[in-house]
Amino acid sequence: MFIDCSGFRGLLIEQTLKTGYEDWTPWLPCDRAIAVPCASAETLLPYTRATAHKAGWQWRIPLQHRIGNGHVYCSKFMSEDEATAILLANLDGVALAAPRPLRFVTGVRERFWVKNCIAIGLAAGFMEPLESTSIHLVQTAIARLLTFFPDRGSAPLDVDEFNRQGRWEFEKIRDFLILHYHATERSDSPFWNHCRTMEIPASLQARMNLYRSHGRIFREANELFAEVAWLQVMHGQGLRACGYHPLVDLATDKEISDYLENIRTVIQKCTAVMPGHAEFVARNCAAQLLIPASATAAV
Repeated sequence: MFIDCSGFRGLLIEQTLKTGYEDWTPWLPCDRAIAVPCASAETLLPYTRATAHKAGWQWRIPLQHRIGNGHVYCSKFMSEDEATAILLANLDGVALAAPRPLRFVTGVRERFWVKNCIAIGLAAGFMEPLESTSIHLVQTAIARLLTFFPDRGSAPLDVDEFNRQGRWEFEKIRDFLILHYHATERSDSPFWNHCRTMEIPASLQARMNLYRSHGRIFREANELFAEVAWLQVMHGQGLRACGYHPLVDLATDKEISDYLENIRTVIQKCTAVMPGHAEFVARNCAAQLLIPASATAAV
C-alpha cells in the first residue's frame, strides 16, 4: 500500500495512476494568492479577519511576533501586479519579506483510493483557504483510512465506501465555501457580479431555499460546518427567511425580549472579569524569542 502525500503534484494518484481531477473553479473562481508577513500592530486581535476586495479577499492572521497576510484572487479578473499592490497597501506594518505568489485549483480527485494507492491531503484535493479546512481534511482522511484499513487485499466495497465518504465530505465543505461568494449583495465589480449570478450546485440551492422558506437549517450527519456556521453566513450576508417556526408564537414579545436580555447580561458579566486577549497571551502562552545559534555561542 502507498499513501500519496505529494501535494498538488499527486505523484502516484495522478501522474502514475491518471485518476483524474474535478475542477471546481466554475463555483470557486479564486485560483491565485499572494502571501506576505508584516510587522505586528499595537493591538493584538484575537481573531482572523477576512476582508473582501474587488476580485477576491484578504486574510489577516495576527501572531505574537508578526501578522500573516494574504490576498486570494481570481486571475481572470485581476493581474498578479494589481493583487500584490492591493495587499501591500492594506498591511498593518512594514512587510517582513517579499510577497510570495501561489497558484491552486480548487477541486477534488475523482477517487481517493485507487488500487493500492490512497491520496491524502493536497494530493486528494484542495478547498480554497477561506475556511482553512486542509488540516481537518487530512485528519478525517487518516481516521477514515484506519476504519477501512485493508489486510493483504483491498475489498472493492470498502474502497468504494472510502471514496464515497471522502467525496461527500469535500462536497459539503465546497457548498459552504460557495455560499460565501454567492450570497453577496455586492455589485461593484465584474468578479462579484459573476459570483452573485452564477449557477450553483443543486445541494446548496436546496439549503438556501429551505432557509428562505422558514429559516430552517439542518446539519447532515457529521459534516464539518454546523447550523450556527450556516446561519452566520446566510443571515450575515443578507439572506432572509420569509417565515419562522410556529412554536415561536407560543412566547410573547416581552418573553422573547427578556430571554435575549438575560443572555446579553450573562455575556457582559463574564467578559467584565476576563483579561484582554494580549494580557491572557502574555500571562499564559507568551512566545519565546528565538536566538540564533551563533548569538547563543557568543553569549
